[in-house]
Amino acid sequence: MTVTLIVWIVLALIAIGVYLSWTAGRLDRLHARIDAARAALDAQLLRRASVTQELATSGVLDPAASIVLYEAAHAARQAREDHREVAESELSAALRAVFGEPAQVDAVKEIPGGEETAAELAAAVRRVPMARRFHNDSVRAARALRRHRTVRLFRLAGHAPFPLAFEMDDTPPVALADRPGT
Repeated sequence: MTVTLIVWIVLALIAIGVYLSWTAGRLDRLHARIDAARAALDAQLLRRASVTQELATSGVLDPAASIVLYEAAHAARQAREDHREVAESELSAALRAVFGEPAQVDAVKEIPGGEETAAELAAAVRRVPMARRFHNDSVRAARALRRHRTVRLFRLAGHAPFPLAFEMDDTPPVALADRPGT
């Protein structure tokens, strides 16, 4: 009878160990997914700021619009991590202010190479919300798993920082949001 009890205890401990190992692996994969999603989001934000700066310095826009876009894009590129969400939101607001009307986009398209620039800006503006949503979904999944009692009790997250969502205003300008062919 005692040998059977010992076998059952060993099997239970093995099952618990396998479950804990599987959960820790899942959490590790979620953290890796967050890192990859954050890198993709950073790349899209950088691309949007770069295209905006290029357009602002091209001489196509009026001087006031150029200054507003250039300063917002420069601030977004140079922002410290703790101020990045605000700077990116300000760039979104600047883009909406300048490209609120389709006439401004049409003016950009009229210059040589303007069609490609407008398409590139529209693509960059569209990709930022998708990248942010993907990142925040990954963060949400990791947070949900980290809240489980088992994860907290056995400290399966290790020393990994608690994942934070990237909250910003990423509403695209009306003139760039739903342009066919861009």
